[in-house]
Amino acid sequence: MAPEAGLMRDVARRAALIGGEVVGSGARPTGAGAKGLPGDWVTEIDVASERAISRFLREETPGLPVQGEELGGAAAGLRWVVDPLDGTTNYLHGFWAVGVSVALVEGDTVLAGAVHAPFLGETWHAERARGATWEHDGSTTPCRVSDRPRERAIVSTGFPFRHKERIPRHLGVLEGALRAFEDLRRPGAASLDLAWVACGVFEGFFELGLAPWDVAAGALLVREAGGAVTDWDGLADDLSGNILAGTPEVHRELLRLASSTRTGS
Repeated sequence: MAPEAGLMRDVARRAALIGGEVVGSGARPTGAGAKGLPGDWVTEIDVASERAISRFLREETPGLPVQGEELGGAAAGLRWVVDPLDGTTNYLHGFWAVGVSVALVEGDTVLAGAVHAPFLGETWHAERARGATWEHDGSTTPCRVSDRPRERAIVSTGFPFRHKERIPRHLGVLEGALRAFEDLRRPGAASLDLAWVACGVFEGFFELGLAPWDVAAGALLVREAGGAVTDWDGLADDLSGNILAGTPEVHRELLRLASSTRTGS
């Protein structure tokens, strides 16, 4: 059964922290296995984190399935959607922009979620229609997207390195974004990109070809912080791997840029 409405956020938050303990306490692996496409890595830490998170979620919400990046699981209905180590390549290289993402999803609707950055000591969590919260530097503050104007916006992205056929469309938006915004960043962990949009570090984020576990919790954070999230065709889909997220003004510009490249997708 699912947790009561007021408890969903806390369960997601505690699950992300449990995964973060595994990620943060493990020695950096000296090697990793490829899951398929070049650059798609998995380590023993990814798997250990997912097992710890899944064990906790099954204890807290008996009978509720878990869909994890590494171990699979139910892909429909009411379920937990888990990315146990977002940014595995970063992790392997000692670049500590990595996250743990846990979301409660019903169908295609994200009900609650949390993102934890174990090496940065920051946690974000949200519940549908109840706002988003940022825990950092010993304080807890509500998440709100930035009010910086579009021309001063810093926008993050991720490159379609696994699917080269998507490069032309991405480059079209990339060039337009470089002209429209102040600057771009590429940290390499979508869950953190979205969390940073939610708390005003970045003003936007765009990427193609992500998975539901990459974006579910982060998309909810952005929405609950006053931002906008759609796919590249403008549909309000928080599980789409083709994601545009940002402040309302920046999101409008990203959608305009994505629409102009549609024939090249």
